[in-house]
Amino acid sequence: MTEAVLLASRTVFEITGEDRKNFLQGVITQDITSLTPGQAIYAALLTPQGKYLHDFLIIEDGERLLIDALAERLPDLLRRLTMYRLRSKAQLTPLSDSLAVAASFGETSWPASAVVYKDPRHPGLGERAILPRGDVATDLGDEATYDRERLRLGIPAPEDFEIDKTLILEGNLDALHGVSFTKGCYVGQELTTRTKHRGKVRRRLLPVKVSGPLPAPGTPITRDGKAIGQIRSGQGNRAMASLRVEDLTPGASYAAGDAEITPSWPDWLPRAEITGDDD
Repeated sequence: MTEAVLLASRTVFEITGEDRKNFLQGVITQDITSLTPGQAIYAALLTPQGKYLHDFLIIEDGERLLIDALAERLPDLLRRLTMYRLRSKAQLTPLSDSLAVAASFGETSWPASAVVYKDPRHPGLGERAILPRGDVATDLGDEATYDRERLRLGIPAPEDFEIDKTLILEGNLDALHGVSFTKGCYVGQELTTRTKHRGKVRRRLLPVKVSGPLPAPGTPITRDGKAIGQIRSGQGNRAMASLRVEDLTPGASYAAGDAEITPSWPDWLPRAEITGDDD
């Protein structure tokens, strides 16, 4: 895919003020000191118990941070970040009406007004751009095109995570550069670090190929009548699924509704990372 697409499900807000980085550093999973102008970092916000709430991309643009986040859950994200801001000198301002998010898997000539950045999760996700809505080209492709490529790569989307339930290592944020294990404390760090050091993640979000009608999100996946996971997002003959790793056999297929699904290991997630094996 080389065409640029409009990511209508995404929105943007900015964080300004002298404490903008220090405030986030104690809240998010990634180390914001690694952020440099023109580059982005991938991070998440967790519950104090280490469960997923939100994930997003952060871009440094002059004296502000731009946050590329899921539009439909923006009010909740802003509410939670405002709660953690306390007395920090940082202001959070929604920019949904003025800015849009687009993406491209190939070379694209963006307008000069665009803030362009490589997707830090995986090289195959190409680049993204935050740009004024008035500068969005009328011939941009739709988000379904982007999702097909995301599913082919096996990259989870926000809808693949169960809010206040999924652990971020189950969502592969360790392999997608979404968590730092060397930074200081952040909300939910204790369980995340303990899970990492334990060396085995029992459940992972994995890509699956679908033979038959695409199962709806939440459809149980079974092996010999035993539930081993469930379907999350999907399109066409590809989907993401939350699966118990110990119940999987490489190359095997399983039932999901009226379809048969076959999980695969993404090339960016070594099998040792999935199983906890040392070989």
